[in-house]
Amino acid sequence: MSQDTPAPSVPSPGEQAQLPTVRPARIEDLHEIVDLLADDPLGATREGGDLAPYAAAFARITADANQIQVVADLGGQVVGTLQLSFIPSLTRRGTTRAQIEGVRTLSTMRGRGIGEVLLEWALAEAHRRGAGIVQLTSDSTRLNAHRFYERFGFVGSHLGMKLELRRR
Repeated sequence: MSQDTPAPSVPSPGEQAQLPTVRPARIEDLHEIVDLLADDPLGATREGGDLAPYAAAFARITADANQIQVVADLGGQVVGTLQLSFIPSLTRRGTTRAQIEGVRTLSTMRGRGIGEVLLEWALAEAHRRGAGIVQLTSDSTRLNAHRFYERFGFVGSHLGMKLELRRR
């Protein structure tokens, strides 16, 4: 198993699997969202702490019609999140791209269909808004996440590169 996924918590026989609802994130969800972002080995090294920068980013996201931050809500508990961005483009004959970022499921709830609910929502929303392509990046060490995305038809067609400007 790769470092990004603890053993899934699978419902026991007789325990009914509950699926969350996907809703727009609210500022009141911010602490739980940040906790989700920090709830894995990679996120633990770069997320958490002072909520002020997250609150500023959340305000920018919610003010931009091309950005959507959602949560998976299960009985009032935030158990997952993702950000969906719409990027106008001249490439591919002016195709709008939908970019999925920051997909997280609460580690104790993995394996219960929460990620599937979030991704299905994102794909449907991208289609509804007329996006012609959906893309995402995933850290190269997240092998379980790669298999998860491949189940939806995503393919590793490009090499992604990043440059952290804070370090320059």
